Amino acid sequence: MKEYVVGVIGTGRIGKLHIANLVQLKNVRVKTAADPMADKKELQEWFKTSGVEHYVKDSNEIIEDSEIDVVFICSSTDTHLDLIEKSVEAGKHVFCEKPISFSQEETVALYDKIKDLDSKVMIGFNRRFDVNFSAIQQTASDGTLGEPHIIKITSRDPEAPSAVYSETSGGLFFDMTIHDFDMARFLANSEVTEVYAQGGALIDPSIEKYEDIDTAIITLKFENGAHGVIDNSRQAVYGYDQRAEVFGTKGQANTENETNTRVRISTVDGISEDKPKWFFLERYDAAFKAEIEYFFEAIENNLDISPDYSDGLKAQAIAFAAKKSYQTGKPVKVVYE
Repeated sequence: MKEYVVGVIGTGRIGKLHIANLVQLKNVRVKTAADPMADKKELQEWFKTSGVEHYVKDSNEIIEDSEIDVVFICSSTDTHLDLIEKSVEAGKHVFCEKPISFSQEETVALYDKIKDLDSKVMIGFNRRFDVNFSAIQQTASDGTLGEPHIIKITSRDPEAPSAVYSETSGGLFFDMTIHDFDMARFLANSEVTEVYAQGGALIDPSIEKYEDIDTAIITLKFENGAHGVIDNSRQAVYGYDQRAEVFGTKGQANTENETNTRVRISTVDGISEDKPKWFFLERYDAAFKAEIEYFFEAIENNLDISPDYSDGLKAQAIAFAAKKSYQTGKPVKVVYE
């Protein structure tokens, strides 16, 4: 396998996570990381031990560097479209975190512009690479469960972010549930055709001023006739609650939460076991590593990427429909074009 030279745009929490994984790959050299806050003392201290060769403020230095052939986009959502377009036009492969943007019209326009180019574009739906969820998907897709009838997904964060986070996050459906919309498509092996979303700001009412919510129940209809339900909360005090189930005509497959150990202690005083792992960094550590290994394997062997740009576009379309459903109180058809 050839050596790939990588540039990473954005060194917040997810950018640092990807860099930590990238520098462990034998065939990857992380040449440059870019962040507009690169001159801050805490980031300069991080850079010294990051394994990155250069740290700059201007992302254009990455895009214009002919030696860099892969770009990881981990910056704020409002920068994604422009950075994807510039990177692809420069002939680079792209890994971009979700969501692609907050504009479906602009997302579709860029898709039409880049879909026939040679660059591979992967969207960071890391949960597809979790061994548990991928095993359910495989079991559902190989016919073991028969025709799927019900898809259930529980996704609850351990603690809510600060209220001001809602000002720029895009809201629950785009920031959090978009992972679940992708997972619903993945597990059902079918497109979502209709969404009905209900919810409220039950944990922090102050986020209502940003037209955001922190608790939701979303029901889905699929093209293959199956039905789905997603429940979200920003605050599960016992840890990161991540469960899923596919129920079909021949049976069901489900996965429970990951814990530090699977030990259950039973005594006269009661039964106890470990709580779920605390948050996504711990819960999906292996999945984050697996997705980037897959990404470079797909580039090396010229394989079709999944999840690709179109998967990001479709998950985003479901998020727009969910937002409209919540606002109107009515089921909404999903429009993918």
